[in-house]
Amino acid sequence: MGGPDGEHLGAYRLLSSIGAGGFGEVHLALDPEGRTVAVKVLHPHVAADAGALARLSREVETMRRVRGDNVAEVRDASLGGRRPYLVTRYVQGRPLSTLVAEEGPIGGDGLLALARGLAAALTSIHGAGVVHRDLKPANVIVADGVPVVIDFGIAHALDSVSVTASGAVLGTPGYLAPEVIEGAESGAPADVFAFAATLAYAATGRQPYGIGPASAVAYRVVHQEPDLDGVPEWLMPLLRECLVREPAIRPTSAQVAARVGAPAALAGTLVGAVPPVASDGGGGAGAPGVAEITDVHALSTRQVGQAQRPGRTTPEDARAKQAAKVRTRWVIGSGAVAALAAAAASDNLPEVSLLVLAAYALGVLGDAAVGLLSREGPQRRRVVIDVGSGVGTVLLWLVLSSVFSTFTLVLALGTVVFVLLVLVLAG
Repeated sequence: MGGPDGEHLGAYRLLSSIGAGGFGEVHLALDPEGRTVAVKVLHPHVAADAGALARLSREVETMRRVRGDNVAEVRDASLGGRRPYLVTRYVQGRPLSTLVAEEGPIGGDGLLALARGLAAALTSIHGAGVVHRDLKPANVIVADGVPVVIDFGIAHALDSVSVTASGAVLGTPGYLAPEVIEGAESGAPADVFAFAATLAYAATGRQPYGIGPASAVAYRVVHQEPDLDGVPEWLMPLLRECLVREPAIRPTSAQVAARVGAPAALAGTLVGAVPPVASDGGGGAGAPGVAEITDVHALSTRQVGQAQRPGRTTPEDARAKQAAKVRTRWVIGSGAVAALAAAAASDNLPEVSLLVLAAYALGVLGDAAVGLLSREGPQRRRVVIDVGSGVGTVLLWLVLSSVFSTFTLVLALGTVVFVLLVLVLAG
């Protein structure tokens, strides 16, 4: 698609095709000074979208401000001709996805270097006001043990209806954050989510949300916990915080960089870093950020998270809120099933009907007692839900048994049980 080897595209001489993605074909090329660069020639369906190209043109100048050892910076672009293209630094290495597939999970110092490099890349990208939006193992090139992030900002700039309809991939299931899957705007917290999912893959050799159809993987991202079995203990708390469903709870890229020990100068000078404070000796002003960065490295992972996000909801609070929501759904749903089962058995098996109601009543009373005896104090909402569900179940049983025939109730109960079994097996 990009033309034969040796052809000139603008000031660049194309040498060979080295890959293709959702937006274009990448060529190894020489610039006018004879240096190797990577030239991404946009696919025809992308080049035909004038709105997407206009947006990309506006974003390019911002993207060119991103600098760092861990990013393949944008050096040039030509978006007005018949074959628009972008020019970036050429990184000679292997994609992280290929590296892990061929050599297995990364551990020890290699994993730490990967975490620091990716965190430094995100602070550079976010510090320039850019969102990557498609961070994943295939977009991380490992060169001599150093991770380099490629294609930052392109997915965000080319996000349009016509480009999407033409087949461009604007994200990868398993690395897209839950809010993006549900239709919200992709911001910096989505990159932090993708950072954690990428590290989880590197540490375990497995996709953190499994494999299968894109819809199934997306469902797991939104509704299930990631598979982090095998992630080292030193990294586990950070990944769990970055993979929470609520974007506002995730740490910023600067906070992530500080916690994994990325270069202090970088982590301390970007948006989101800790503010400067006075030194302890003599009352003079200390160097900006030095005391805070030193303190960060002296704290545990959990302590750092608490110190850098005062007053914000913690992941533990978010998990407790989610558990309470699941408990409420279970209490109400099981009450409806119990009422249906008791009503179906009321005519022919009255003892079974009463046994089902009694068993459910004991269950909700036990749950209410646990709430009352909780060390955190009485949970009034939990008790109200339990009592209300118990009363509602009895009333529903009376209505169902007096309105519907036994055959209808048995048929309805069978249908409910079948649907529940299908949902369990699908999950």
